[in-house]
Amino acid sequence: MKGVFIHFFDLAEHSGISKKILYQVEAFKNCGVDISLSYINIDERGFQTCIYKGSVIQDFGNGLASKCAKWISFNKLTKYILYNNLDFIYVRSFYNTNPFLLKMFRSLRKRGVKVIMEYPTYPYDRETKGAAFKYGVIFLLDRIFRNFLKTNVDRIVTFTDLTKIHGVKTINISNAIDFTQVKVRKQLSSTDNDFNLIGVAEVHYWHGFDRVIKGMNDFKSTSNVVVHFHIVGDGFPADIEYLKLLVNDYDLNDRVHFYGNLYGKKLDDVFDIAQFAIASLARHRTGITKIKTLKNREYAARGIPFIYSEIDEDFDQMPYILKASPDDTPINIHSILDFASNLSMTPLEIRKTIEDTLSWDIQMKKVVDEIKRL
Repeated sequence: MKGVFIHFFDLAEHSGISKKILYQVEAFKNCGVDISLSYINIDERGFQTCIYKGSVIQDFGNGLASKCAKWISFNKLTKYILYNNLDFIYVRSFYNTNPFLLKMFRSLRKRGVKVIMEYPTYPYDRETKGAAFKYGVIFLLDRIFRNFLKTNVDRIVTFTDLTKIHGVKTINISNAIDFTQVKVRKQLSSTDNDFNLIGVAEVHYWHGFDRVIKGMNDFKSTSNVVVHFHIVGDGFPADIEYLKLLVNDYDLNDRVHFYGNLYGKKLDDVFDIAQFAIASLARHRTGITKIKTLKNREYAARGIPFIYSEIDEDFDQMPYILKASPDDTPINIHSILDFASNLSMTPLEIRKTIEDTLSWDIQMKKVVDEIKRL
């Protein structure tokens, strides 16, 4: 079986999304699929090109025209897919359904190519509010034209338990891990006066890191323990700025540390000093109650206990999970310290709880099996 994984953005070494895509592509291969990757490359001068099988198949140039063209120009990609006699395309949605994308889908399906679309998050409308103008137009078109997906897409891959999205039957999977690429953190010795939290994300308001900072402000006058919060990753500028303002207002500049994007050994080093991790604490702000985030799985693979507020059926009953209420109240730091001090599991023991279920090979096999049935 032959296919192509289509991504509408570039790939970055520090990006969790990029890593996920590469892991999924490798899992397709491990499931016996002859898979290629198509994505948008943006060079240091801002020139944008469509890459297919490692080669440039379309040069969009730079400037405003190129930024528009990559969202509407799919003729060359369509021709390459048909020329290579592919059985299916796997499209990671950027919530960018428009007439031009639908035209590509129709052209491919007429030639027997199956169209599989992945929704990284659903529902997503509240996440897209307040986006920059250029993306606002894309999301507006999506809200208009996504109603036509039911006649142009064979299946939608979702990390929810929904049976249909926009009228299209779903393939339900979990986010997962390539365990060969994620290092287990070191086993830390306990200390009485120092405790390190870590939060790794492309930071947005739905991660709720402000709840931790507010909790640290409540906590600092009630204990001799010095709690540090290490925030790794960039994100939406306004959301980062809000966190920094909170830190400054609460006089926590020596305890909340912003690293920006880290990867490789630098990221491993921060995990190696952390005793507890912060996942999403405010998915309720986007109207989501159930989700299977990649971050939860990465933390478990690292072997670190963590806290989140949504429903994640893969983790809700795990002994190393602390659940937060799905609201905007400050996080009780004392509860984190008490939980961590009473947890006896080693990092390796935490990791082993998901090795047999949450690998990308296992999850993508569900997709491959459904494509074969189609």
